[in-house]
Amino acid sequence: MIIGVDLGGTNIRAGLTEGGVITSIKQALLTDKDSLEKTLSQLIAVIADLITPDVSGIGVGVPSVVDIENGIVFDVVNIPSWKRVELKKILETEFKIPVFINNDVNCFALGEHDYGQAKPYSSFVALALGTGLGAGIVIQNNLYTGNNCGAGEIGLLPYLDNNYEFYNSSTFFETLHETTALEAHQSALSGDKTALSVWDEYGTHLGNVIKAVAYTYDPEAIILGGSISKAYAFFETSMKKCMESFQYPETIKRLKIHITQVDNIALLGAAALVKNV
Repeated sequence: MIIGVDLGGTNIRAGLTEGGVITSIKQALLTDKDSLEKTLSQLIAVIADLITPDVSGIGVGVPSVVDIENGIVFDVVNIPSWKRVELKKILETEFKIPVFINNDVNCFALGEHDYGQAKPYSSFVALALGTGLGAGIVIQNNLYTGNNCGAGEIGLLPYLDNNYEFYNSSTFFETLHETTALEAHQSALSGDKTALSVWDEYGTHLGNVIKAVAYTYDPEAIILGGSISKAYAFFETSMKKCMESFQYPETIKRLKIHITQVDNIALLGAAALVKNV
């Protein structure tokens, strides 16, 4: 049995897995984020709730760059106290079993590769659309992390007057349209014309992200995940319309776009870190 952990800026979630199936989940709202000691105690408590003698390892996904070999995380997004944390050493000292750390979107990609929509493909990119915009890259069945576990930070590339993340994450809805992605989705479901227009605009921005990914990696498929992907029906048309301007039409014709279908795929991917080492 393996424990997979998804550490976010708001919540800690952990799942006990066996054979690619989550048998139990624990979660907690992350509080006192200015205190490293208190946040670590919360993380340890959530994991401890799932520990049994049969657990052989722990995999943890974090929203940051990671020294994968040594399990050190740096500058964790939305957790101010996590500037440099030797997380692998801390958790292995606490639980006396092997611990593996990676970026959270890489865990999402690994989960899709092993258990989700990417199973038929050897090379693909997983895009997480939510509070931010991140990418996990798999090339010839291997997770590509880059030299500093920073590969896939496509959201930080310059785009228009800001960057891709600004126009393809929750910030797009909150800053430019004074709403949330959830509210825009609910309004679109009821046929609200303003909301439908917002989603059309969003789809165009995402189409430009996908073109950038296709030019850079030429993957077999792109898997869309994160909370915003649930509104896919409302931005699919404008997204694909934008993609029509891609320089190589055959590439776009062959590129497959999928929406994540497996619940808690990032937890499964985090657990998969233990057997993918």
